[in-house]
Amino acid sequence: MYILGISAFYHDSAAALLKDGQIVAAAQEERFTRKKHDADYPEHAVRFCLEKAGITVADLGAVAFYDKPWIKFERILETYLAYAPQGITTFFKAIPLWLKEKLWMRDHLREKLGYEGKIIFPEHHESHAGSAFYPSPFEEAAILTVDGVGEWATTSLGVGRGNGLELLYEMHFPHSLGLLYSAFTYYTGFKVNSGEYKVMGLAPYGEPKYVDLIYKHLIDLKEDGSFKLDMGYFNYGAGLTMTSEKFHALFGGPPRKPETRLSQKEMDLARSVQVVTEEAMLRMGRHARKVTGLSRLCLAGGVALNCVANGKLLAEKVFDEIWVQPAAGDAGGALGAALFAWHKVEGQPRKADGKRDVQRGSYLGPHYSDEEIGKYLEESGAPFTKYSSEDELTTAVAKLVASEKVIGWFYGPMEFGPRALGARSIIGDARSPEMQSVMNLKIKFRESFRPFAPSVLRERVADYFDYDAESPYMLMVAPVRNDHRKAMTAEQEQLFGIEKLNVPRSDIPAITHVDYSARLQTVDRERNGAYYELIKKFERITGCPVIINTSFNVRGEPIVCRPAEAYKCFMRTNMDYLVLGNYVLDKTQQPALEGDTDWQKEFELD
Repeated sequence: MYILGISAFYHDSAAALLKDGQIVAAAQEERFTRKKHDADYPEHAVRFCLEKAGITVADLGAVAFYDKPWIKFERILETYLAYAPQGITTFFKAIPLWLKEKLWMRDHLREKLGYEGKIIFPEHHESHAGSAFYPSPFEEAAILTVDGVGEWATTSLGVGRGNGLELLYEMHFPHSLGLLYSAFTYYTGFKVNSGEYKVMGLAPYGEPKYVDLIYKHLIDLKEDGSFKLDMGYFNYGAGLTMTSEKFHALFGGPPRKPETRLSQKEMDLARSVQVVTEEAMLRMGRHARKVTGLSRLCLAGGVALNCVANGKLLAEKVFDEIWVQPAAGDAGGALGAALFAWHKVEGQPRKADGKRDVQRGSYLGPHYSDEEIGKYLEESGAPFTKYSSEDELTTAVAKLVASEKVIGWFYGPMEFGPRALGARSIIGDARSPEMQSVMNLKIKFRESFRPFAPSVLRERVADYFDYDAESPYMLMVAPVRNDHRKAMTAEQEQLFGIEKLNVPRSDIPAITHVDYSARLQTVDRERNGAYYELIKKFERITGCPVIINTSFNVRGEPIVCRPAEAYKCFMRTNMDYLVLGNYVLDKTQQPALEGDTDWQKEFELD
């Protein structure tokens, strides 16, 4: 039986396909349309999933949509009524689309798909919970889902056992940890539903100066992790912005304008909301452990992408093991809805071995064969060298990385989820003191404060970090070990905020944040194949099992999906080499890119 899962019409639309409960394919629509966080019906992602399985819509046994539109509409109506007459402008903007399309989702999906069969609508947080528990390696686990808002729920606590899944408690809109974080994202001048990870990256530059103010005025956080927000400080209930004038008065001024210079204030605000978020997640985790009695935890929802909070939860040993859905945001709802339909609605059994998840490294997206890549390169006239085997390729690329070349690495099926995991990555030498600055400003063209993440061999992770577990999806943050750190001089300690990032702080400075933390991806042979071999050979040359891994894109661009997008991104930036399957392209041998446009006009800055 094939089940197609769909998430759409809010942000990060996606599709996922199961065959008899096994994940066949999953992809986010933005990768095909090149519109970051594309919220439209995922036409291209659906087509990819069906083609990957070699089936048509007629072969589907069910379609699962990731939330219940009527309950969401109820929340929207009740919210407008609660705030009326405030919010009348947004009301008139939102309602026509609801009346025309969203309320009639069943008919809308039938029309889009050309499908007459069964359609299932799990609740939004059931879809998140399904995405967290069902692919996990655990036979039973506590489940926490934390996001902005679904229908009414903003947080849920549940239990998964075998093929069963029950949500036990919920917190409801407008009291939302995700929206609290988004309010600070907005106030510090970043884009909501996009820039939250920048706030997380900015936090280590700041001091937690505003924590007491947040607890005193914004959030009443209870010991069990439940909380209420004082909505007088927020505007998202009915307005067009996240924060109110009262919020601005509390923190001493209006929101920072996007793209203006960051000050210490934004860094301190970022640190403060991060501290509060970590404490809320810790309390929720402890409560989940207490009421379920279970020693393992599954996480999903947008807040579960806060890998610093995840790392704290693991470091505090609240649970023995934690598994986080790699596509923890709304895109993953497509997968969760499909799995919920198979196990919970259809009652089909589930097997978990306690060791290995069924997400397959999250390499669930489009794959291009060497034949297809070769055809593209011949047609485009791009000079290349082709290697006859994976062994020859990884040997050659490891030497390039060791000589501090920056490589666009496009190999195998594309990742599902926001992280590049060694299939659509830009990689470099983590030992280089200059690499962080070069990659931020000359290749990614992004803000200079943002750190890069390491890919590290699983068997060597404990040699470099205070961490000895799997983190295959780059969703855990851990400290660099003391014996790899470099102490700062008194003069360096006095440097202001972002200037500290330019001071080498370890023998792997390119991936060491200013607080000595790093966002880990552990790489193993079984899950990561060629990527593992590449790092292993880099280790043989240098003795270091760590390289830089950042997403293959420029600022504002969705991660590349097809060879043509990889080549264009390679040519637009200062990358030195491009790997496309078993082909390697040297920048110095490439002809000028003809007819190119300004990428900054093509992609809206995020």
